[in-house]
Parts: sequence; structure tokens; C-alpha cells
Amino acid sequence: MSLPAAEPENPKREKSAPQRAMEKLGLVRDIDLALHLPYRYEDETRIVSIASLRDGDNAQVEGTVRDAQVQFRPRRQLVVRMDDVSGGLLVLRFINFYPSHQKTLAAGHRVRVRGEVRGGFFGLEMVHPTFKAVEEDTPLATALTPVYPTSAALPQAYLRKAVASGVQRADLADFIPAELVPKGMTSLRESLRFLHHPTPDVSLAELEDKSHPAWQRLKFEELLAQQLSQLQSRRERDLQRAPAFEIKAGGLQEKLLAALPFALTPAQRRVVEEIAGDLQKDVPMHRLLQGDVGSGKTVVAALSAAIAIEAGWQCALMAPTEILAEQHFRKLIGWLTPLGVGLAWLTGSRKGKARKEMLAKVASGEAKLIVGTHAVIQDEVAFARLGLAVIDEQHRFGVQQRLTLRHKLAAQSLEPHMLMMSATPIPRTLAMTLFADLDISTIDELPPGRTPIVTKVFGDSKRDAVIERIRDEVEQGRQVYWVCPLIEESEKLDLQNATATHQQLCEALPGRVVGLLHGRMPAAEKAAVMSLFSSGEMAVLVSTTVIEVGVDVPNASLMVIEHAERFGLSQLHQLRGRVGRGSVASVCVLLYTGPLSDTGKSRLKAMAETTDGFEIARRDLDIRGPGEFLGARQSGAPLLRFADLATDEHLVKTARIAAERLLDRFPQAAEKHIQRWLGGRSEYLKA
Repeated sequence: MSLPAAEPENPKREKSAPQRAMEKLGLVRDIDLALHLPYRYEDETRIVSIASLRDGDNAQVEGTVRDAQVQFRPRRQLVVRMDDVSGGLLVLRFINFYPSHQKTLAAGHRVRVRGEVRGGFFGLEMVHPTFKAVEEDTPLATALTPVYPTSAALPQAYLRKAVASGVQRADLADFIPAELVPKGMTSLRESLRFLHHPTPDVSLAELEDKSHPAWQRLKFEELLAQQLSQLQSRRERDLQRAPAFEIKAGGLQEKLLAALPFALTPAQRRVVEEIAGDLQKDVPMHRLLQGDVGSGKTVVAALSAAIAIEAGWQCALMAPTEILAEQHFRKLIGWLTPLGVGLAWLTGSRKGKARKEMLAKVASGEAKLIVGTHAVIQDEVAFARLGLAVIDEQHRFGVQQRLTLRHKLAAQSLEPHMLMMSATPIPRTLAMTLFADLDISTIDELPPGRTPIVTKVFGDSKRDAVIERIRDEVEQGRQVYWVCPLIEESEKLDLQNATATHQQLCEALPGRVVGLLHGRMPAAEKAAVMSLFSSGEMAVLVSTTVIEVGVDVPNASLMVIEHAERFGLSQLHQLRGRVGRGSVASVCVLLYTGPLSDTGKSRLKAMAETTDGFEIARRDLDIRGPGEFLGARQSGAPLLRFADLATDEHLVKTARIAAERLLDRFPQAAEKHIQRWLGGRSEYLKA
């Protein structure tokens, strides 16, 4: 029987369901199949006696079928009894079965059976075990049997054959010179063959925790490909040209600094200098500005924009939501309009004549600073001279949106400088790996006068007590946020939940304005609600929309997060950062509905224990993995499948050194290695 190939021989022939399922899993090339590794193994290399079985064992037995009956209790099922020379008896139970099952499992037939043993009403049994007909001399497997990640449309047996075929055909030559491979590692070919079919004497613990030398080679190869891609990206950008902005004494940046109603913190001054240094070079800046919630990133962006504008260029600032974009716009208008800077406001909700006027200002160069959502990069937006692009909360933009911005400016002879901002601090291992192509500036202190936030965790049964606390805060002239989760699959249900909470708070606070904000409201209505809350006329804001970034109301002193167990750790931290912005002591209440999962418990415990954004980020990496931080850099698929950033930092460092040497001395080998591991995904790493 011929083995299934990674690609159909005739592309015009309609693909089978398993082939379509393989494509969905990304198993297109032979090397994709070779790198599709088992997530566990079954030991079919030995037989144990039925008499020795215990409840909970995963085992393989061999014996003779004594009888097989189709029973109806309470539903139709096939019940088979078998024994072996040890005298033990085992029941096999099949709820779903076919005539072929009954044929193979007929009385008197010898069978080999594997599955999980459990105690049943009639003794030990296996439910839906794997089985096959055997003779007395049928040989056992000589290696552990791989179990691969798959889908319902892709049977394990089909996938095993396809992977075995892919491993045979794939080019597994070592592209990396031996001198760059850490000592003691086996070749790629040996490592892959071993991991697909390990010998039975191997330590299963070493395979499961990926500490086996074969796993170490795979991790090193993967990290090397990722480091090569990042290094290549940085070097390609170093060959590009960007406008070098001259910073003049008494220029717009100095005027803005003098006009600000507050002094910069030392950390803000430091990062402004780092950015200014980049903007004076003719190489495109590619810098990530990270700082905890409320650390003052917007003013750093404004001072950076002032440098570009003073030099005669435009600056675009993109934010992921209209609420956040409008917050930026209001602040920037207040700071820059008195200094004679023309601003444009572009969002999806701005239509008609007003939109045309804004587009004309952008195209003519009259608008020096363009603020908005992803509408800033739509086809009809033409910049006169874009010199700096600022992307706020960069991890929440789709990779395609960031690439669109770069491609949109391809017609310019000069690349714009790019400043990305994030209120989710990047843990050190992530900075060394998936953000290695960026320069990183960190604002590591909060402006003076900020009060610490106390975080309290309560079960939903304490809801009435929380509402009583809200009444107290409002009586003292303070304001309150109440956030309900919004999950796409149950948007309608969550909206009802928010509406019910809004009604409950309206009844509990007669004579007070309680607002409701949700995703289905028109943009103008949302803006009106936010305006009432910002101005202090609204006492409580119930919201389902993402208000976690940028909203700045110093008088808000209490944040209630309902169903806190549904939120990610970084998102909880962002939400908490909406309070504690004034001089009043602030509280964040996390209301949860039990029972809590282990992950839910870990999140809420972390929130109660620390308000340090970097510690939160480290714990989030431990709990959730890197996806939260990468956003669209992973383009829907994790770029690191095998390496673990929590435990493999030593390999990251080794891969970084090897990547530089490989790219310098063996550039063709480096390119082959990137193609093998990343294929077309390397562009996403560079976005």
C-alpha cells in the first residue's frame, strides 16, 4: 500500500477529507510532516498479563476472546470478554461499533488490545480500546508508538503513515556547520527519527518535559531560525533609508516641553532621548516603547512627533479602538494646537464631508499629526510626507494591518521611522527572542502623586456588599467603573448581563447618573457617554467594551470587574490601571463566579499579590505562554512550537550567538534554515 504524500500528485483532483485536514494543520510540505512531532507515546513494545492489571493502568494485553454480545443496557453496545494464560478476565466495551469490530472480536479469535483499565460493575474493563487480530508469533513493536496532534477528520493511522512518509522524503541535511551546534547534540535527522519512534528504554519523563538531547536539538534549530529571521530583518532595515530629523534649539519639542503642565519623570526624559537619538539617524527607527499602565507614554509620543513635525514631516498615531484614539486626540489637541500644529482625526465612524476635509488636509500636508484607528491606513488615505508612525498597543493590531502600513509607504523614497507602544511590559526572555529585532525603551517609573491601588477578590455572593461600597464612593463625589466581560460567542448574553447590572445600579443609586457602554452602540453615542463620565457628570460607568487602555479619569477611585475569571492577567492589569490616576486611594474589586480553574486561581492570586506590570507580565507568560504578548506577530500560529521561553533561556542565548555567525559566514545556509522552519511566516516576525 502506498503511503499518503504531503502533496497530492494531481493538484486538479479533488482533495480527500484527510488531505484537507492536513492542510488545515499546516502539513503541506514534507518538512512540515517531519516536524509534526508526537505529543505523547503508547508503549506497544510489551505485553502485560491480564491478572496483573490495576484500575488506572494504561496497558497492552493479548489473549483469546471468550464471548462477544450486543447488549442493550441502557443503550446498544458491544461487550466482549477475553482472557489470557494468567487466568485473568477483561471486559472490552464499545458504545460505537461496526460489523468489522464484531468480525475481529468473534469468540475464539486471538487479539492484542491496548487501552486504559478501569474498574467496572463486572470487574476490570477497557472502553473503546485499540485492538487488532494477531497470531501467537505476531511480533511486537520495537519502538514506542507516536500519538500526533490531529483533528476529527484526520485518523491517527492515516497521519502516522503520512508523517513516516514525510520523514523519509524530507531533506533533513544539517545546514548548520558542526562548529555552531552545541556539543552533545545529535544531528537533525537522528533527532527527528528518534522523536517519531523512540526506543522503549528511553525515559518517558525526558520525552514529556522535552529535556531529552533529541528535543534539545529541535529547540535549538527552532530558536536559531527565529533569531536568524529577526537578525535578517534588523540588517535589512539598516540598509533602508529614513529621513534624518535635525533637532534645533528652541524648536517645537522644547516649546512643547515648556508648555506642559507637569515635569517629565527621569524615565520619560531617558526614553525621549533614546528616541531622539534614533530620529536623527537616516536609518529607520524600529523601537518598542514599553511602560506600565499610567507611566506616561502619550507625552513621549507627542514629543517624538514634535521632532518630526519641526523637521517638516508628518506623524501618524494609530490606536486599536476609537475610545483610545479619541483620548490621545484630546490630549494632543490640548498640547499641540496652541503651538500651531494642524491635527487630523480619522476613524471608521467619520463619514461624508468631514472625512473628505480631513483626507484633503492629510494629502496636502496641512495636517501634521494624524490620529485615528486602523482607518489611518485605508487605501484612500494619502500622506504628503509621512516621517514617523506611532502604533499604540501594538500587540492588538493585526499583523496584516502593520504590514499594510509598511507597504502603503513603499512608494516613498524614504521609510518612515516606527515607534510602537505597549502597556504590557515584555518579559526579558520574550525581548531576547520574538522582539529581538526591536530596540526597546522602558519607562520604569510612574509619575509622582499616583496612589497605590488595593486589589480585593470576592465571590459573586458579595455583590450586594460591593454595591454598598459603590454607594459610599459616589456619596463622597468619586466615580466608579463596573466592567462586564464580552466574549464574541456569547455577545448577546453578555450584553443582557451588562444591561441587568446597569439596571441594578440605577435602582441602587437613585438620582445619580449611571451610564452604559457596549460594542453595539453607535460611535457618537459611545463618545457622548465617555464625555459625561470624563467630565464628572456621570457617577458610574458600566461597560462591556474594552476600556482598559488610555481612558484617563483621575476622579475614578473604584473599579469592579465582574466575572474576573474570564479575563487574561494582562487585561485585568490594564483594567485596574484605569483607577489610581489621582491623589485618592483607589480599589479594584475582582468578582468571580466559582468553581475556579487552576488558571483562574493563578490569575486572581497574581492580581491580589502585585501591582507591578513587569511581574504581572512574567506571571502571564508562565500561565498563558507568549501569545498574549505577541498579538499578531504569531499570525494565528505560534512561532515557537517546541522551545519554552520559561526554561530554555540558555538555548536562546546560544542561538543568538550562532545566528550572527551563521548569517555572517554562511548566508546561504542561513536562508535555507529559515525557509525550512518558517516558510512564508518569516515576514510576520518582521511586522
